[in-house]
Amino acid sequence: MNDDTVTTVAPGAPEPTPEALPPAPAAPAGPSPASRRLLRAGAATAAAALVGVAIGVGIIKTQYDDPAPATAAAPSTAPTPTATATPYGAKSNGSHFGSLRDLLLPVPAGYEPGPDDGGYGNDTELNGEQLSAELDADLQQLPKEKRDKMRSYWEGMHVKATGVRTYRAAGDDLVVSLKLRQFNQQEVQRINEYTAVFTGDTGLFRIGPAIPGHPEAHCYLMPAPPSAPIDYLECSAAEGDLLVIMNAEGVAPLPKDKIVALFTFQLDRLARPGASV
Repeated sequence: MNDDTVTTVAPGAPEPTPEALPPAPAAPAGPSPASRRLLRAGAATAAAALVGVAIGVGIIKTQYDDPAPATAAAPSTAPTPTATATPYGAKSNGSHFGSLRDLLLPVPAGYEPGPDDGGYGNDTELNGEQLSAELDADLQQLPKEKRDKMRSYWEGMHVKATGVRTYRAAGDDLVVSLKLRQFNQQEVQRINEYTAVFTGDTGLFRIGPAIPGHPEAHCYLMPAPPSAPIDYLECSAAEGDLLVIMNAEGVAPLPKDKIVALFTFQLDRLARPGASV
């Protein structure tokens, strides 16, 4: 198969049936109001702490490595696809095309759209120009030399877009965010490998569950005392030109099998030679 081979998913193609995913976790006896506030707001804080292990890891390394360059009861509907006027899918070389919102996992039965993920909203796609402007605003606080080095690294990544969608379990005890970051394939792979090493070798994180069928995916949990009421899990994987990141936050202990199922289903949707649904 050559690099021009393309598998597409036409608009209106059938989405996965609700039975393809395990049911969302049932509601607990009832998290406290404080726990619910944490559920809605805590993910952004934890994700910010891990910015160096996602798309920004190469930028942070540029700073420190000088002089180196840079199933619910009676569901009424199946998961709802995002309306689109163009097909989406993947070439055989792993380059994805079409809207990232179409490539993101639709909200499955037993879940509903979740809260905003920081400033991204809960169902958003930002193109490269928008992300570049956001970066420029963030870099203004740094010295010019560092700012120029980071800008050079960013341009070398050929960032195309970022897509974000969030999900809240029907019981309001679990919030999940999925991000697709599209940029240079070699850099996607390098950052994903670096993330695995960083989270596995530093001793700062707890080892998370494996993702069946996706050996390059890895999951880890944030540091937390055994008595913590809220727990936080992050997973990362490289799929062609997409860095796939999942953040999950919920009442402890987390339902890891449900979280793994969501991430597996997202990765299967992106797997070469096409974005199968």
